[in-house]
Amino acid sequence: MAGDGLWSFVVIAGPIILVAALLFAILRNRRSRHEEARTEDATRALYKEQSAEDRARTP
Repeated sequence: MAGDGLWSFVVIAGPIILVAALLFAILRNRRSRHEEARTEDATRALYKEQSAEDRARTP
């Protein structure tokens, strides 16, 4: 059968390619502790600024 070779490739190489893609995505999206802290600080500052604006608008 001609499709057996292709099916074997899909069954063997498919999971390997999937795992490789997942590892690439995980490693590419990791953040250092410094970056994480910077993000958290920026979020807190943004929330504080938004709260101040909301208080200024409220009579």
